[in-house]
Formats: sequence, C-alpha cells, structure tokens
Amino acid sequence: MAHPNIQLVEALRNTAKRLRDGAYYAWGHHGGCNCGNLLQVITSMTKEEILAYAHTGIGEWTEIAEDYCVVTGAPAYLMITKLEALGLTVTDIHNLEYLEDREVLNYLPSGFRWLKRNVREDVIEYFEAFAIMLEEKMLRKININYEELLGQSKFQIESAAYPQP
Repeated sequence: MAHPNIQLVEALRNTAKRLRDGAYYAWGHHGGCNCGNLLQVITSMTKEEILAYAHTGIGEWTEIAEDYCVVTGAPAYLMITKLEALGLTVTDIHNLEYLEDREVLNYLPSGFRWLKRNVREDVIEYFEAFAIMLEEKMLRKININYEELLGQSKFQIESAAYPQP
C-alpha cells in the first residue's frame, strides 16, 4: 500500500481537479490515462512528453511497473521511479490504472462499488477517495501530548473541562 504523505495526497487531489476541469483524458493513451495524468501533475511534463518516455518501454503502465528494474536507465522506468518516489508501490500503480483497490473503493462517498477504469468521473472519484484514505492514515499516526502542549497534567485538563459545582 502507498506510503501516506502530503505530496501524494496533493498530487492525487490536483490530478482529480485537472480532470474535473477538462484536462485531456484517454485511458489508452500513456500520457492521458490515469497514471499519465498523475505524472503530468508530479513532473510538469506534457502528455506528449510522457507518451514519448512510455514508448521506450513495453505495454501499459501496469506492465512497465511490473517489469521495473532500478538498474536499467530506460526513460520509461524513470516515470515509474517518479511514481514510486511519491510513495506509490507497483501494486498501487496497477490499481490506479484499473481503479480496483478495495480499500480505496471503501472510501467512495457513496460507499464501496466497482468503478470503470476508462470513465473520467470514476477516475476522479477514485483519486479523491485515495487522497481521503491516505489523509486518514496520516491523521491516525498523529499523537498529541496534551499535557506537554498545555503544560498541565491530565487531571488539570479534565478538571478544567468539567468544573465541579
């Protein structure tokens, strides 16, 4: 599962916004598909530049990701490296293309349902649900020490919140 971080959440949200605002979308186009649109956000490359890099590898993003090798210098693998540096795993890349991570789908506004990989509105919903899920995971890791924060003991904090008559 993806490593939750602010940059990944922002990239997912920005990609969803671009798609909602009418950015080019074509599931069969390496530069305009789900991962291609995310790469446009994180690299500031055009869909044509991404397409040119992708054509140095073989297959779809999911196949390029599965064949990924850190030793090779092929440009297509540079794109996978960018996605991994953002916190995504090879499995996440596959799931972004096919919109099929069940954990993410549980975060859809209307609850779990299967989405279609090549429907713009479904892609937007998936990216937004993924961002919400990652945010919630980050929030769960935050541990606030109220005593240290307020310079008071837990008893003093509770007493102030619930004064005795």
